[in-house]
Amino acid sequence: MSNNALLNIGIFGIFVIATLVVVIRASRNTKTAADYLAAGRAFTGPQNGVAIAGDYLSAASFLGIAGAIALNGYDGFLYSIGFLVAWLVALLLVAELLRNTGKYTMGDVLSFRMRQRPVRAAAATSTMAVSFFYLLAQMAGAGGLVALLLGITGKLGQAVVIVVVGALMITYVLIGGMKGTTWVQIIKAVLLIIGAGVMTVWVLAKFGLNLSSLLGAAVDNAPKAGEKLLGPGLQYGATGTSKLDFLSLALALVLGTAGLPHILMRFYTVPTAKEARRSVVWAIWLIGLFYLFTLVLGYGAAALVGPDKIRAAPGGANSAAPLLAEALGGPLLLGLIAAVAFATILAVVAGLTITASASFAHDIYANIIKKGQVEDKDAEVKVARRTAIVIGVVSILGGIAANGQNIAFLVALAFAVAASANLPTILYSLFWKRFNTSGALWSIYGGLAVTITLIILSPAVSGKPTSMFPDADFDLFPLSNPGIVSIPVAFVLGYLGTVLSKEQNKEKYAEMEVRALTGVGAEKAVSH
Repeated sequence: MSNNALLNIGIFGIFVIATLVVVIRASRNTKTAADYLAAGRAFTGPQNGVAIAGDYLSAASFLGIAGAIALNGYDGFLYSIGFLVAWLVALLLVAELLRNTGKYTMGDVLSFRMRQRPVRAAAATSTMAVSFFYLLAQMAGAGGLVALLLGITGKLGQAVVIVVVGALMITYVLIGGMKGTTWVQIIKAVLLIIGAGVMTVWVLAKFGLNLSSLLGAAVDNAPKAGEKLLGPGLQYGATGTSKLDFLSLALALVLGTAGLPHILMRFYTVPTAKEARRSVVWAIWLIGLFYLFTLVLGYGAAALVGPDKIRAAPGGANSAAPLLAEALGGPLLLGLIAAVAFATILAVVAGLTITASASFAHDIYANIIKKGQVEDKDAEVKVARRTAIVIGVVSILGGIAANGQNIAFLVALAFAVAASANLPTILYSLFWKRFNTSGALWSIYGGLAVTITLIILSPAVSGKPTSMFPDADFDLFPLSNPGIVSIPVAFVLGYLGTVLSKEQNKEKYAEMEVRALTGVGAEKAVSH
C-alpha cells in the first residue's frame, strides 16, 4: 500500500474516532422514543439548519455535481439549481405545517385524518423505497471514492470497503439515535462547507481571482467540448428526447425535496414550528453557498485536471473533486477532502437509516401491529435498532450491486420516487378538505408503482453503455428520469381515488388545519 493510501486511511480514521466519541457522548441522554427518534426535540433552528445541510449535501452534491460540471459545464450546474430551488417548495408549503401536525414520521401527518393502519403502511412503504434508492447512491459513492484513494481497483476490495462503511453507519445509528446522527451531520456540514470554500478560493487564486480566466482555462483544457462547456445543451440538448429528459429531471429535483422522508423527519427535532422555519432558512443559505462553490470546483477540475483524466479515473465523473484537491494541494489535501467526502457519505447514510428504521418502528410496529398500545416504553426504540441492522445489511448488498454507477443519477431516481409517491399525498393531506384514505393509498402506491416501473423500463437501467445493466436491453420508456410522467400521474391518482370514494372526515380536517396553521396541540419538546 502506498504512503498516500496510508495517509488517507489515517485522516479518515481520525474523523471516525472523533465522531464516534461525539455519538457516544450524545447517546447518554437517549432514554425515550422521543430522544431516539426525534433527538428529544432539543435542537435549535440554526443547529437543525446546519444538520439539514449536512443531510442534504450528499455524495451526489459534492462528488456528483462537481464531476457533472467538469464534464458537461452549464448542464451539470443545472443539478445545483434544481437541488437549491427545491428548498423554496419545502419552506413555503411543507416545513412549518408538517412540524405542527406530526410527531416522528411522515406517516403521522398522512394518517392524521385518515384510517390509520392502511395509510401508515403505505407511508412506511414509500419511506423504505426512497431510502433504499438514496442509500444505493451513497454506497456506490463510497466504493468509487475508495477505489481512487487507496488504489483498490478490484470489485472485491471495493465491496469490503462498502461493508466497512455500512458497519460504521449501523454503529452510529444503534449508539446515538437521532441525536448522535444529528451531531455527525452538523460536524460533517461544517467540514464540507469549509473544505469546499478553501478549495474554491484556492482555485480562483490560481486564476487571479478572476472567474472569466477560470472559465477560459476550462474551455481551453476541454478541446472536445470547447465553448459548449459554457452554454446549455452539451448534455441535454442533442435531441428532443434529451431536452424532455432534462425537464423531467428538473421536475423531480425541484419537487422531490419536499417529499424526502429523511429531510421531513428533521423538522421534528426542533421544539416549535418557528424553529422548523428558521432551520429551513439556515439550510437554504448554507446549501446555496455550497452550490456556488460547486460551480468553481467543477470548472476548476475541467481547467486543472481535464475531462479526459477525470473520465479515465476509477470513479469516473465522481473523481473530479478529489482529483482537483490532489492537483491543488497534493496528497495531504486529497486525504483531507476524501475524508470529508467519506464523512458526507457516513452522515447521510446514518440519517437515511434512522429515518427508515423509525418509520418501521413507529408506523408499522407501534401503530399497525400493536395498534398504538405499546406497553414497554423502550419497545419502539428496540424495534428501530433491530430494523436499522436489517436496513444496513440490505443497503450494503445493494451498494455492492450498484458500485460504479453515476451517483447524481441514482439520487435523481430517489427524488423522482419521493416527488411521485410522497409529495402529492402530503400536499393533498395538508390543503384539500375532501381528501380521504382511498386518495392517499391511490397516490402513494400508484405513484410508487408507476415510478419504479418506468425506472426499470428506462435507459437508466438497460440499453446503453452507461446503463446499470449495459448488456441487457428492455428500455421501453425513452426518458432516464420518469418525473415528468410519474408526478402528474400520482396527483391524478390521488384525485381519482378521493372523488370515487364517499369517505370524508371534515371534523378531523378542521382539527388538522387549526393545528397545522397555529401549532395548537402540536408535539412539544421533552425535557429531562
